[in-house]
Amino acid sequence: MGSFKVKKVLNNNVLIAGHDTFQEVVLIGKGIGFGKKRGELISNETVEKIFVLKNEQEQEQYKKLLPYTNEKMIEVVSDCIAHISKKVGLPLNEHIHIALTDHITFAIKRIEQGMDIKNPFLSETEVLYPKEYNIASEVVSIIEDKLKIKLPKGEIGFIALHIHSAITHKSISEVNRHSQLIAQLIEVAEDSLNIQLDKESFNYLRLVRHLQATIERVLKEEKTEEPEELALLLKKKYPLCYNVAWKMIKMMQQVLKKQIDEAEAVYLTMHLYRIAKKE
Repeated sequence: MGSFKVKKVLNNNVLIAGHDTFQEVVLIGKGIGFGKKRGELISNETVEKIFVLKNEQEQEQYKKLLPYTNEKMIEVVSDCIAHISKKVGLPLNEHIHIALTDHITFAIKRIEQGMDIKNPFLSETEVLYPKEYNIASEVVSIIEDKLKIKLPKGEIGFIALHIHSAITHKSISEVNRHSQLIAQLIEVAEDSLNIQLDKESFNYLRLVRHLQATIERVLKEEKTEEPEELALLLKKKYPLCYNVAWKMIKMMQQVLKKQIDEAEAVYLTMHLYRIAKKE
């Protein structure tokens, strides 16, 4: 791996080091900068326990963030990322160091100012990303325990999206966009069919999962075969559900900027009919 040589200590938990392969890197880890001198070598054993920012752009962003972040916060976020890393067992996108530090710092400032930011996509996030949601609830417990602060439940959802973004290497805005789209599609279905879906119900779970699968198929441009007779039958028998399905498909087309097969409306109609009948 080659060894790291200390160039500059930024604080107790962050330092800049030189490396034979990566050139300049930012090392983040609990107490890594404590008592370190310029030119000192850092052994590889400790490197296993710390995070290395290799990407130049990420390094610059992280350095800009540091003056606004206290040392305790860097230590806590470092613990949180270590926990996520261990639980996921996959390499995380290094942008999570910036994204999570920024998000948690900002969330705590809002709480201190008495602002309560609601998370309108909490239920959708829990259904879409159950594994990330569970890890995020553990992360929230770590933050609350170490910083002696109470976070609103919505924070679990926000942090879950950051974790999903780091695992899939998708930008947080892309991950966010899909959760928002699904929440808006559910709203269209509820308003148009005049129903209120129980967010704990199996029907809700199934609809969210179906919409997620549809979005994934559309983005991958996978063709969906359309059973023509079924389409005609559903149009005739369940015109309201069929029209609502098309309303939702058009909304997806607008947001995803992709053409969607008519077959998707057929399958969605069946889901909507099942829900409308039950509700």
